[in-house]
Amino acid sequence: MLQQLPPSLQKPLLRLAIDFEPGPQPAWWRVIVASVVAIVGSLIADALIAAAAIALWPHLKGYQHFMFADYSKLTVIGIIGAAIGWPIVTRISSRPARLYGILAILVTLVLLLPDVYIAIQGQPIKAVLALVVMHLAIAVVTYFSMVLIAPAGARTHVAAAR
Repeated sequence: MLQQLPPSLQKPLLRLAIDFEPGPQPAWWRVIVASVVAIVGSLIADALIAAAAIALWPHLKGYQHFMFADYSKLTVIGIIGAAIGWPIVTRISSRPARLYGILAILVTLVLLLPDVYIAIQGQPIKAVLALVVMHLAIAVVTYFSMVLIAPAGARTHVAAAR
């Protein structure tokens, strides 16, 4: 399929590991388990980062974005999006972990824009830095959950027995 595209598109796509030559797909149940692990792990990381920020800077106690109800819904929504993206990436790349990593970096950079915005609006810079660390932690936890728990090419015992 890649050969059908103009050469000017082939090189950039190959650099991104988009070759439309997928290997065996991750089992659906592994993607679900990886998603649950990513959600739980990220929420724990968020809570620890918020608690650490408050311990370091007590004046941040009560900061709206450190409230579980505030960060949890955005964390869960983001991870669901990433979980939907993983099987898509595994279908367009023979090196999906590489492509998923590139996309994780790009998406995380975009998701830092609201942090920049609230910093410009006058939110406490130390709180904003903690939010940036939260975004980075979520990206790392989600990436490794997907590629390690639901790897492309992984075969279940049932599939291997056939």
